[in-house]
Amino acid sequence: MPCIRIAAAGDLHADLRVRARIDDAFGHVDGAADVVLLAGDLTAHGEPHEMEVVVEACARLNVPVYSVLGNHDYHADKVDELTTILEQAGVVVLERSWETPSINGVTLGIAGTKGFVGGFPGSTLPDFGEPLLREVYAETGKDVAALDRALEEIDECPLRVVLLHYSPTMSTLVGEPESIWTYLGTNRLDGPIQKHRPDLVLHGHAHAGTFAGAIGTVPVYNVAVHVMRRDFFVFELDTDAPDGHGAHLEATV
Repeated sequence: MPCIRIAAAGDLHADLRVRARIDDAFGHVDGAADVVLLAGDLTAHGEPHEMEVVVEACARLNVPVYSVLGNHDYHADKVDELTTILEQAGVVVLERSWETPSINGVTLGIAGTKGFVGGFPGSTLPDFGEPLLREVYAETGKDVAALDRALEEIDECPLRVVLLHYSPTMSTLVGEPESIWTYLGTNRLDGPIQKHRPDLVLHGHAHAGTFAGAIGTVPVYNVAVHVMRRDFFVFELDTDAPDGHGAHLEATV
């Protein structure tokens, strides 16, 4: 079966000052990948003119682009406008949703959502106490439920990827101060991943974290550009992988 090459990156933090770097980064993707996945924080402050920098770079690509948004993209409370800018440029924005594109004749299932905070064993936000904190817990619960549903919907796809902004595992947070792990993600997101066992999980957000981790036997990668120390990493997915998961590190761009 043909392989699928996925170019992934998160935390671009685009604005006018880094336009040349963004253009150059995306310019190297064409020909090196079959699909691009963006793991949120596309903009520096969530402003429309910052997102224009991203879509202008995406317009130069001849491959499909899928994205989730991140906390930076939410900062100016203009998510609907940013989403419209992306979608008008042909970028598919995933928020508690999924897509099943055909890439190289293979159906690739992509389950995507921003995710949210909540913490990990030893420091978790409980569903107890002040209403505002319980609202945070409930918001994360919506992401968990949506991720479970999305993975159910793509369960029959030969290759399956989860795209997040916040981390679902501590294994890719090592390097960040443990005191802030509660704000970098939550292991509540790992339930659907353990249940459905996708081939690959990608996230960003943790700038000082670790590149490679895992949830059980499922590989998880923190593709924040600060962690990768490069603009994109290319993963090759192959259904013939001997370990039952199709993710392989293939190349960098």
